[in-house]
Amino acid sequence: MAADTRTDAQIAEMRAFNRFYTRLVGALDAHLLASPYSLAEARVIYEVAHRDGVSAADLARELSLDPGYLSRMLARLVEADILALAPNPSDRRQNLIGLTEEGRSAFGRLEAEAVAAVGTLLAPLPEGERAEICGAMGLIRRRLGDMAAPAPVVIRPPRPGEIGLIVGRQAAIYAQEYGWDASYEGLAAEIAGAFIQHHDPARERCLVAERAGQVLGSVFLVDAGEGVAQLRLLYVEPSARGLGLGSTLVEQCVAQARAAGYTRMKLWTQSVLVAARRIYARAGFTLVRSEPTHSFGQDLVSEFWERAL
Repeated sequence: MAADTRTDAQIAEMRAFNRFYTRLVGALDAHLLASPYSLAEARVIYEVAHRDGVSAADLARELSLDPGYLSRMLARLVEADILALAPNPSDRRQNLIGLTEEGRSAFGRLEAEAVAAVGTLLAPLPEGERAEICGAMGLIRRRLGDMAAPAPVVIRPPRPGEIGLIVGRQAAIYAQEYGWDASYEGLAAEIAGAFIQHHDPARERCLVAERAGQVLGSVFLVDAGEGVAQLRLLYVEPSARGLGLGSTLVEQCVAQARAAGYTRMKLWTQSVLVAARRIYARAGFTLVRSEPTHSFGQDLVSEFWERAL
């Protein structure tokens, strides 16, 4: 009887926590984070954003959703121009699901709002209490069987020392992959140093992607004047490529630039950075000008991209 009493109390405590947390994060609201989407729809958008083509069967299995319920949800999101379906070349009986341009923008807005909402919850707490809460959450996940899942990727502001690390990693990666010389590191250090010394926190950002304490990538959003924001120094670690981090960082910059009141965005890149160019195109940027140049010890083609907000 004593064991049963303890079990009953533990069940009651866990149920009480579930009720508290779902209320705290607004999981029962008809629309998540004041968006047009329910929690289930937002989760589907999140999963599609982090996969390079996923089938409805895979989503239903991984999210433990009824296939009929998921099918109706997907139809609504396709009709709203958030998701697009394409035939699966390896199985014509299935479609692969991807985000449209509007869907990528919606995902960027949801991510930015989610980060802000959780930040608001944690902001009043001392650092030690934040660490205690996050440690307890990690313990719950591990004890209840989430060990197979990789640690989540967190998009956050840089910590002391990380901007220098970011500059060094970009210089090392571009030297190894494209043969760029130390002049690129000098340029990146100049851009990063100006950001540290003079950036406006209300209108400019550095976003860092981190997993389990490891920096996986970053990007800067800076004020270029006359209502134009500039995206700078995007990079993703080679070990983290394929996770959609580049697209996530860019979409969050677009969403934050729009929220800050900018009317346009621009960026400068090189034609050899093929993966980055695909990210920019998917995020709605258009190539407006290119010119041959000798930079960073190489003959390159500089490209200038823009988009309206």
